Amino acid sequence: MRGEPSCPKCGGRVRAPGLFADSWQCDVHGTVHPLQPVVPPSVEALGVVVNRARVPVWMPWPLPVGWLFTGVVCAGDDRSGGRATAVACSGPSPLGGPGELLLVAEELGVGLGARYAGVAGPDPGPYLRVDRSPHAKVHAAGRPTPLWHVEGAPEDRAVFAGEARGLWLWAVVWPEQSGLLMYDELVLTDLRDAGAEVDLLPCGALSPRLLPPASR
Repeated sequence: MRGEPSCPKCGGRVRAPGLFADSWQCDVHGTVHPLQPVVPPSVEALGVVVNRARVPVWMPWPLPVGWLFTGVVCAGDDRSGGRATAVACSGPSPLGGPGELLLVAEELGVGLGARYAGVAGPDPGPYLRVDRSPHAKVHAAGRPTPLWHVEGAPEDRAVFAGEARGLWLWAVVWPEQSGLLMYDELVLTDLRDAGAEVDLLPCGALSPRLLPPASR
């Protein structure tokens, strides 16, 4: 399942740094932090992302009952480190049936969260009505963190966004009704701060939500 790095904003091909550019380039979006190939979920794959990341690697911890870790990706290379991470989890929806949750942490302008959210990027700011009360709250690294509903997302998902540790935090939930999960004040842990208990993380099959558009 190994492949080539891709654009975090569109999933398209990127060119590696070379003679004419010292950064990764997408024909559509210019300079980008390359999205690394998706690999099957495992504790080892998660460890690679955690060790590379310069941004949080958010995960509900403990996982909701019946939920599994179903994949992780990061944007960035060995030189720049991970500038965006996305962690997928899957399990029973609050209203029955399967549900999926994708948590994205990223620096300004990376655009990975907007792609998974299905909105024009790169950042959620234009879609957030922060002059209104937040629609959901999570506890991220021990701090109450407000999240607002992202307007304009496709109807098949619920999208929330806010800031945690000075970086964007996106929560994308499928199907849309599973957004109720976000009203339970989930406790999110930055896995860079987690201990050996991560070795016991239950892993499921790879979430197709993480795959580039051309591969889905």
